[in-house]
Amino acid sequence: MPLPKHRHSRQRRDKRRTHDKITAPKVVFCPQCKEAKMPHRICPNCGTYKGRSVIEAKE
Repeated sequence: MPLPKHRHSRQRRDKRRTHDKITAPKVVFCPQCKEAKMPHRICPNCGTYKGRSVIEAKE
């Protein structure tokens, strides 16, 4: 296995790691109940998707 001959600087290491950061999940609000939900998912509160009732709502 090859080994590096010289140590890489912190700047070079951090440039490589710039894309490894965690991003916050996107949140949209349900048009029916105004609760926060993930986009393109059924609303867990009222059970609607694109204005249609898909599942029974939680009580």
